[in-house]
Amino acid sequence: MNKRCGSDLTRIFLFLVLLPCLVAGDCGCEKEEEAGNKSLAQKYKIAALVSILVASAIGVTLPMLGKTFPALHPEKDMFFIVKAFAAGVILSTGFIHVLPDAFEKLTPPCLGDHPWGDFPFAGFVAMLAAIGTLMVDSLATAYFKNSSGTSDKDGVFGEEDVHVHTHATHGHAHGSVSTPSTDLLRHRVISQVLELGIVVHSVIIGISLGASESPETIRPLIAALTFHQFFEGMGLGGCISQAKFKAKSVIIMALFFSLTTPVGIAIGMGITGSYKENSNRALIVEGILNAASAGILIYMSLVDLLAADLMSPRVQASGRLQLGVNTFLLFGAACMSLLAKWA
Repeated sequence: MNKRCGSDLTRIFLFLVLLPCLVAGDCGCEKEEEAGNKSLAQKYKIAALVSILVASAIGVTLPMLGKTFPALHPEKDMFFIVKAFAAGVILSTGFIHVLPDAFEKLTPPCLGDHPWGDFPFAGFVAMLAAIGTLMVDSLATAYFKNSSGTSDKDGVFGEEDVHVHTHATHGHAHGSVSTPSTDLLRHRVISQVLELGIVVHSVIIGISLGASESPETIRPLIAALTFHQFFEGMGLGGCISQAKFKAKSVIIMALFFSLTTPVGIAIGMGITGSYKENSNRALIVEGILNAASAGILIYMSLVDLLAADLMSPRVQASGRLQLGVNTFLLFGAACMSLLAKWA
């Protein structure tokens, strides 16, 4: 899985890097340009690049430091609370930030009444993305489970052992098996699909910020996107931590998330002159990608992050933990919703 994971992420990264080539074109929705100091805007972009890079790296790394910070270990109650907060952030990102932007780009007057005014394409694409994520989630889990059940000679899951504990009246016995549990399989699929959904919209907002020449537009986005990426990184980092990948895969996935938005900003800075944010092609490509990303994020946050934890025996057995998880879920969603005022 390590090689496959790195290869897949590399292909996605290359696609996202080449994305600006798809969105340059003739302007289809004229919009008055905001006047601004280009030199000052350039300084803000550099500050945004550094700030978002650092925040993303800290956010995605923090949940993985279970050995350094015992409270963040996946077996501790605090981990469930932090993960619920991050899931609320991701859910709000899909509903409040990404999906409305997709509707805005894929509806008139910018694209004309036909066919864009005849059908809610943004909602349709988001629905297909959610259904597709469900299918990938199910099929991938079944495939890896069946392949590991017969043989692990291909090293699909690396060299991790899963320890099975059985408790008796006077003690417990420890056994070891060579194949991962169903939970571990799901965590590995979940972490990779979630990262895909996050990075798609992350590179888009990075390109948009990097291509802007208005300091008044960029300045409030720096703080908003810094917090945005930090909290999303916490959600993703929690999933990666539970997946128990080998060190190489963990580093690849963490770097991939951390670099996506900064690379998008750098690309936007490089194509400022040719990138036309309001061209028909740009609106369609960004709208469809945002809608697909929203569908993935909404599905992952509700089904794979929240439902799995809220229905787990550990949370169900503790009223105090249930209260904490639900409270921080709402708090995370509220914090991210509030950032929509600036981002």
